[in-house]
Amino acid sequence: MKQRLTVYKQISLPKLNNLQPNLESTCLKLMEEAGELAQAIGKLRGLNGEKVDINDKEVIELISRELLDVAQVAVSMMFVLEDTYGINIKEKLDQHIEKLIQKGYIKAES
Repeated sequence: MKQRLTVYKQISLPKLNNLQPNLESTCLKLMEEAGELAQAIGKLRGLNGEKVDINDKEVIELISRELLDVAQVAVSMMFVLEDTYGINIKEKLDQHIEKLIQKGYIKAES
């Protein structure tokens, strides 16, 4: 039997303390953060036709911060699913990675 090894970059974000999120509030926060990311990508790069007085390095820094906000809220939503609905995050992550391998987005080694 061949063993499948998957090579991929990994990011680990902590579970946030002192919050009482539920599925709905977390989803709304995710949409808010996604909107801020879209604004950073579009408006601040002048894609909407407005004059922008911010240099590319600052825009890329802002995009990276906003993207991490989106990622943190998405991870927080997984924790809500785990805590409230009993979802096994490790199992879901393994299934997701397998799907990516099947679609050819990740190369698997034997």
